[in-house]
Amino acid sequence: MKIRSTTPFVLAISLLLQACVSQEAQEPIAEANSVVEMAEAEAIAPAPEAEIEYGSFTEEQLYQAIISELGAQRGEVTEAGDNYFDLALQTRDLGIIRRAVQFASVNNDVNALLQLGLLWTEIDPLAPQPHLMLSFQFLETGNFDQALSHMARVIELGGEMDFSALAARTGQLDPATRADLIENLQRLTNEFTDQFSIRIALVQLLAQNGEFETALTELDQLFELTESTPNLVLLQAQILQRLEDSNGADRALRNGLRDFPNDKNLRLTYARFLIQNEDFTGAQDQFAILIEQDPQDWETLFSMGLLDIEMENYESAANRFGRLVAVDQRADEANYYLGYINERLERWPEAIGHYREVRIGTQNFLASQQLATRLSIGLGDLDSAHAHLSRLSRGQPRLEILFNTVESGALIQAGYGAEAKQLLDRALNKFPNETDLLFARVLYYDSIGDQAGSETDLRQIIRMQPDDSRALNHLGYMLADQTTRFDEALELLERAIAISPDDPAIIDSLGWVQYKLGRYEEALANLQRAFAVFPDHEVASHVGEVLWMMGRQEEATQVWMDALEARPDSELINEVLERFQPDL
Repeated sequence: MKIRSTTPFVLAISLLLQACVSQEAQEPIAEANSVVEMAEAEAIAPAPEAEIEYGSFTEEQLYQAIISELGAQRGEVTEAGDNYFDLALQTRDLGIIRRAVQFASVNNDVNALLQLGLLWTEIDPLAPQPHLMLSFQFLETGNFDQALSHMARVIELGGEMDFSALAARTGQLDPATRADLIENLQRLTNEFTDQFSIRIALVQLLAQNGEFETALTELDQLFELTESTPNLVLLQAQILQRLEDSNGADRALRNGLRDFPNDKNLRLTYARFLIQNEDFTGAQDQFAILIEQDPQDWETLFSMGLLDIEMENYESAANRFGRLVAVDQRADEANYYLGYINERLERWPEAIGHYREVRIGTQNFLASQQLATRLSIGLGDLDSAHAHLSRLSRGQPRLEILFNTVESGALIQAGYGAEAKQLLDRALNKFPNETDLLFARVLYYDSIGDQAGSETDLRQIIRMQPDDSRALNHLGYMLADQTTRFDEALELLERAIAISPDDPAIIDSLGWVQYKLGRYEEALANLQRAFAVFPDHEVASHVGEVLWMMGRQEEATQVWMDALEARPDSELINEVLERFQPDL
């Protein structure tokens, strides 16, 4: 960031000189209009008999100020700030101090701002501005007692201070420290009875400390002393919600909207409150009022569309998102949801079209292309799916590789295994040894039960990337689950767990091979650890099987039945029950 002078350079020099004690101009040097002219004047002027002084500055200090201003115009803001800081300490001149504060603010030099603020209060003890500045600097550094002291001083000196800024920074304080601040604020409310922002800060800190009833009592007193405002209504509703008084919060917000019907933030808060309480119709009514007040409130229109989806009002949602696309407001997100809506309505071509409209570089781009590809291939339109992805990734190798994995996965899922294999072979000819493509081909081999093909590609990945825990885990689990090469599987999985010790999939695989090796206690510990993080039906089937083999059949049955309740269509759970408890 560059600081640009609002006056010509000559005027800047003039302003600096005005800060000094005025003296009669001497010699042509004082009339020079640039550094070059000054140098020329020095060369031709006779040497003065005594050193020239410019008010309270030495000639060197004035020259340093001018050079700093020139440097700032060239973008050397940090150096200019350092120079002005030194000048402020040397000259103790208010004009220089204020200019030094400007540079320190731009440079975000907290230490300089604190020192300059303290110097300013010393030079001009009746000015509220330095205390205001110091209060915010102490807030930023977490020195809340000092901040509060300077905030109070601003009021004493006739300035204005919003104490609610305090509460914005005290949310993470420990209760004891916050209690001290509350005590100080209570003292200030008695000292400055007409400063309502002190009471607001007190209410906020009481709420942060969990003293909700006391906070409401203070807030009630505040309502008696001053007129209600939207912010006070919001604070009251927030505290009532923290007390789990939904009826009270609802009443406070409704009354607030009666008094302030055009306050957007208040109405938005009420709409969100209604959504939290699953009153979707009521929320839509509030959104509709906001749209009526401002027909171009696109954010609210977007929220209405999302709420329509939640309520399964798909046609209404489609209309709202269509309007957003038409005016290019949140168009990519709108197209994503239009794709979702049409997919839910089984309007497949429309869904594909909207998903494909989501532009590259936006949040839902990859998900949209994946969904469009899956739907297109599911309709048997393989050529269209491939052509679209090829067009999007042209000239972008990483995107092309990613799209090849997406397309191959969709082909495998739709039963086009041969086409997936052909696609991946062709991609690997173009991008040899790309691990993502190799892993995608592993998934193809897995889908047709070609263990040898999977192992070949996995070992190639591991040779190229020995620390690829995904490949180590996949091969280790395959060997543990589909062969009797348990020792080899254990070595692979121990390498994987060393690389990714908290990955629940690897922890599950390690537990499974330990089970196959007869190390039941170790196996159960790892499997239960994996299940606690990732309660998947496959992990549940493993936990139950180990428990059963340890003679803990009742526990095993409970694990399986709980998993079946969560996932009734689980082939894994049904298969393990068939083996161990066919009567169930």
